[in-house]
Amino acid sequence: MDFVTIPIHSYTYIFAVGMILAFMDAFGIGANDVANSFASSVGSKTLTLVQACCIAVFTEFLGAFLMGSSTADTIRGNIISLELFANQPGTLMLAMLCAITGAASWVLFACRMGWPVSTTHSVVGAMIGVGVAGFGFGAVDWGWSGVGSIIASWVISPICAGIVTAIILFITQQLVLKSDNSFKRGLIALPFYFFVTLAINVFYIVYKGSPGLNLSKLPLGSVFGITFGISGGIFLFCWFFLKPFLKRRLGDGEPLKWYHVFFIPLVSKREKAEVEAPSIEAPTEHGPDSIQEAPNEKTDESQEDYVATEEENATDNADSKDSRPKQLLKKGLDRFKAKMKKGIEDDTHDEKLQQIHDNAQKYENRTERLFSVLQVMTACFASFAHGSNDVANAVGPISTIYNIWSTGTVESTKAAVPWWILLYGGIGIDVGLVLYGYRTMRTLGHKITYLSPSRGFAVELATAFTVLTCSKLGLPVSTTHCVTGATAAVGLMNKNGWKTLNWRTLGLVFSSWIITLPIAGLLSGLLFAFVGNSPVIIH
Repeated sequence: MDFVTIPIHSYTYIFAVGMILAFMDAFGIGANDVANSFASSVGSKTLTLVQACCIAVFTEFLGAFLMGSSTADTIRGNIISLELFANQPGTLMLAMLCAITGAASWVLFACRMGWPVSTTHSVVGAMIGVGVAGFGFGAVDWGWSGVGSIIASWVISPICAGIVTAIILFITQQLVLKSDNSFKRGLIALPFYFFVTLAINVFYIVYKGSPGLNLSKLPLGSVFGITFGISGGIFLFCWFFLKPFLKRRLGDGEPLKWYHVFFIPLVSKREKAEVEAPSIEAPTEHGPDSIQEAPNEKTDESQEDYVATEEENATDNADSKDSRPKQLLKKGLDRFKAKMKKGIEDDTHDEKLQQIHDNAQKYENRTERLFSVLQVMTACFASFAHGSNDVANAVGPISTIYNIWSTGTVESTKAAVPWWILLYGGIGIDVGLVLYGYRTMRTLGHKITYLSPSRGFAVELATAFTVLTCSKLGLPVSTTHCVTGATAAVGLMNKNGWKTLNWRTLGLVFSSWIITLPIAGLLSGLLFAFVGNSPVIIH
């Protein structure tokens, strides 16, 4: 089919506005989808919110920039055909602008409410709305290859992830967690868990998530060779170095540093440090009341010293031009830090939610700490893979607009995404996670059920495995839906079962999945119909 060409750099205003809205869309993806990758790590106290953000800033950005999608597949699953716009490139630019607006508006609203929704489904819903508004219902593929598979994923994704999570957690409970000597068993199982976890995630990245580096074109034998080679090397390191390091540090209480793990066989045995003993035992000389009063007195003194210091600094710097800007900056940073901390921790003070957490089974603390190491690794890989795969949701539409703006034809929309657009989308995703990701994290990390490091590890490993397997089988899945289903399965695996789940939150989350497609489509469709059919000024 012949494609009509328009003058290069036509409709520059659409490109300019699209860049702004694309950043907002990337911001929403970071605040919603990326937060899902670290929600269980933060909820289980393996990572603090600040630590999760610091790690995700690098893993998401590197995944998006180094291994981002090589084609701007903006009309996912052939929801609508490019041939409909062959004779009107400017109209496709407008359609992409409306699609970005509708998708970004819904995702940002969902982030504000703390609802984990699928950003991919938001983009697809927006494209459906644009297609219906421009060309009628017949322009949309409503079968299994289009909208039908999206609807089916609402059930397929959480059920598959839930089943895999239940299997992983059941095996872990029977072999490690419920044992009388769980810590010893955990040390033996740790290298094997590292091997399985790394094998799944490396296979995921090489075989599915790396079109930018062409690793997905490698023969299957090479993929398995790379996977088992890396995983086997890590297994040996864990068995001969990490295992004895954790045994001595967590089991024997030796004051080892983190870098000792790399040469632990050469580190001599060290006695357990007794530096903290006086600070714990000293208050008991004055009775139990002093144990509670001592911290408060110390806090009051430190607060008084802090206030006095602030007053002195304010007096000394009264004539300084930099004094007020520095104070305003410090206040802003303190408020931001308090906001992030509040977003995660305050929900646990709710009595009903606390009762749900109390109904969950608890395991030995030392054993749970073993799984913290695994959980950090699974969260990093999930975030890296997410950045490589889902960055197209943010940069796909704006890449289409840019290609038409720079070439003047719809035919160029299958070209590779420019590196600077991947960079732009990666920055937007990181900013969204840091500034707004805590709202989604607290929903999946606290509000649904109680999460510990062992449970969080099962959630993240099952999610990665489910996304990989179902995608290769042709079954439609959503990362967001998988995380939610896996988290719900963790609650059901407790002794009290149904009592350890917050059914109200689950109902709200599931409802947000159902309305994502129609709302994103309605917003984009109405906007496109309004702008596309507006009267034209005749000069």
